[in-house]
Formats: sequence, C-alpha cells, structure tokens
Amino acid sequence: MRLKDDQIRGLAEKVYNDLAAEDLITSRGERGAVVAGIMRAITENFASEQKLERDAEKLLDETMSAMGRGAVEIDRRRMLKMIKDKLAKERKIVL
Repeated sequence: MRLKDDQIRGLAEKVYNDLAAEDLITSRGERGAVVAGIMRAITENFASEQKLERDAEKLLDETMSAMGRGAVEIDRRRMLKMIKDKLAKERKIVL
C-alpha cells in the first residue's frame, strides 16, 4: 500500500492523539517531533512491507521456474501468501 505524505501525517496524528487521550504516552519532546517520529516509523514499515512483497514475488517466480510444467497446477496467489507469511515471520514483520 502506498500512502501520500499527508495521509501518513494524518495517520501519525491520529495515533498520537489516541495514545495521548488514553494516557498511554507522555511526550518528552515537542508534539511535532513525536509525530514526525511516528511518521518515520510508519514510512519505514511500509518500505519493509514493499521489499518483502518484491522478495516474495521473486522467490515465487524462481520456484515456479524450477518446477517447470508442474507449476501449472499451483495457485499463484495462495503460494505467494505462504511465501510472504514465511518471510515476514523470518524478518519479524507484522503484516
């Protein structure tokens, strides 16, 4: 998923506001700096997820090529999900 910068800022603001409203965080710095940190974390998470997606597609293509004609019977979507889940677990990424 690709979000625009203003969408990421809105999401970060929402996260900050919800956490602050529930007294789950106490900010030691300026609100803007904390929101910027949340934005960075969200952006990095999306980048990790996109890399995982590319790596899973590549691994699936390699696997299907190696299988040759036997790959015709494989459900590509299902296999891709299985590969993504495995890579996410190995990389400790929550999908």
